[in-house]
Amino acid sequence: MSVSRRRFLHGSVAAVGGVGLAGTVANQAAAQKLPQSAVGYQSSPNGDQTCANCGLFVPPDACKTVEGRVSPSAWCKIWVKAT
Repeated sequence: MSVSRRRFLHGSVAAVGGVGLAGTVANQAAAQKLPQSAVGYQSSPNGDQTCANCGLFVPPDACKTVEGRVSPSAWCKIWVKAT
């Protein structure tokens, strides 16, 4: 099957535009924080996992992903090991 230059360029522009749009939507979703209830936030740790040793924790009492004040000794389902 032969592809014309016009068809190739049209498809390429559509693909690049789709990638850009997907990236914009992902960035907007990341900018919006989740409510504590959506991530199973609890005021006590889960074993040795606490907000203080989570990669998303922002001292002294915030999170990159969760809304509101976050206790360093709390825990939620999106805990990730700090690097």
